[in-house]
Amino acid sequence: MSDLGDHSVNEGKSGFDSTRIAEVKAWLVSQFEYVGKDVPEFEYTPTSISHLHSLATISQAKTQAAGIVASDLRQKAMEYRSQAARIREILQSVGLAQEALPPNAVTSVQVVANVANLLNIRDTEMSSFLVAMADISLRKSGVEEKRANVQKESKVLLDYTRKAIARLTYLKRTLGQLEDDVATCEGQMNHWKTNLTIMLSKERQYLQQFSNYKALLNRVGYTSDISHGELVEMDEHRKELEKKTKPIMDTLRSYQDLPPDKALAALAIEEKRRQYAAAEKYLEEVLHSALATSE
Repeated sequence: MSDLGDHSVNEGKSGFDSTRIAEVKAWLVSQFEYVGKDVPEFEYTPTSISHLHSLATISQAKTQAAGIVASDLRQKAMEYRSQAARIREILQSVGLAQEALPPNAVTSVQVVANVANLLNIRDTEMSSFLVAMADISLRKSGVEEKRANVQKESKVLLDYTRKAIARLTYLKRTLGQLEDDVATCEGQMNHWKTNLTIMLSKERQYLQQFSNYKALLNRVGYTSDISHGELVEMDEHRKELEKKTKPIMDTLRSYQDLPPDKALAALAIEEKRRQYAAAEKYLEEVLHSALATSE
């Protein structure tokens, strides 16, 4: 074994506790001597000394506790051996020694002793067996009740599992159908997209036409307040004006058959223009009067 004195410890510089170091060295020597080995060389540092001292303290406490328990067990063993010797003498005095008993009786006694050990009872009295059997019956009832609860929960979980499997199968089948319908839906969506583009273009076109018609109606003085009766009255005035302008138009058409006399043609055209202007002025007056009446 290596000499522990070779491990130099500078207590002045490191500030080690000499008492702790001595306790650690003694504990290490005792432990390694117990297994027949030498203490390995290592450097003593504050950290190592602290850890080793803690281990030594715990080890010594556990060793002391184990010694107390072992001493108590040895004392009990001595008492049990003494009691066994006394019982053996009593049995021999009454002729019930193990050698004098028949094999069947010895076997029965061993069975009773084994049952007592199995039931963890100290004696073989009937009351002890009855109490132990009652305790086992209670524990058995508790185990059976727990088992029934577990079986019930297992059935519920099995039912849930079956429903979950059925639901999963349905979802997988639905997913497959949806995946098969993807191509058809994509084609239909593209068709709808094309139609939507066309409809948006038509919408813009119709909005522009609506705006143009609205501006045209505003220019001619039409408003939303004009009723159907007023429109009918204005249409009658228009027809009356057409009747008045029709002879003029017929006269103008008759001038197409006249010889090309520029002077006469110019006078006739100027006359017809005045008549046409008068007719238009009359039509405007009628329209304005109808609008003023509606307001």
